[in-house]
Amino acid sequence: MKRIVMLAAACAVALPAFAQNVATVNGKAISQQSLDQFVKLLVSQGATDTPQLREQVKQEMINRQVFVQAAEKDGIAKQPDIQTEIELARQGILVRALMADYLQKHPVTDQQIQAEYDKAKEQQAGQMEYKVRHILVEDEKTANDLLAQIKANKGKFADLAKKNSKDPGSATNGGDLGWAPPTNYVKPFADTVSGLKKGELAAKPVQTQFGWHIIEVEDTRPVEFPPLDQVRPQLEEMLRQQTLTTYQKELREKATIK
Repeated sequence: MKRIVMLAAACAVALPAFAQNVATVNGKAISQQSLDQFVKLLVSQGATDTPQLREQVKQEMINRQVFVQAAEKDGIAKQPDIQTEIELARQGILVRALMADYLQKHPVTDQQIQAEYDKAKEQQAGQMEYKVRHILVEDEKTANDLLAQIKANKGKFADLAKKNSKDPGSATNGGDLGWAPPTNYVKPFADTVSGLKKGELAAKPVQTQFGWHIIEVEDTRPVEFPPLDQVRPQLEEMLRQQTLTTYQKELREKATIK
């Protein structure tokens, strides 16, 4: 009787320990904790914690254990190139985790975002954007001939652009490039646009690396700066990257490198 009681007590002690494992592969245990951590990682990446997901994770962990054991049995883990690859993967995981931990401890604040927004808005103050149309051709003579026709009759611009322009993106729209600041264009083109007023046609063709352009500014307006809520994600990400760059630089400067 005493022996039965001791056996029952031993089973009671062993049962919780056994229950902590979701499977064993050739005697190698896969713990519930390992499965939970795997699921947590997937959830952080957008998955939903469901019984189906957990079963899939369990089967994936079993498969991995089977394959890893086979690789170890065949001595693959001892191959120099594989050891190098494993070490590089380990380093990558640690670096990524280090950066994530630093950002968690040094989050971007609303004050930083507001300050960066105000700075960008101030830099944009007074800048203009232009509604431009152009005709792109390969040689100066053709450009001059077309420009003469347009000067004689501005209404021909769209038709001439459709027939002659080598810019497929704008030719079908009569040469229309839409609204943009001059900085969107290559320098010779941008300089010409900046010097033109509303409704003004460039006095002569402009040469760029793409060919010869006939340029007309149809309209101008001040650059409309987007509201903070619209650009907050981009500003926050930019500040996060700046934070990490500064941190990485500090670590490098503190290191003893010979």
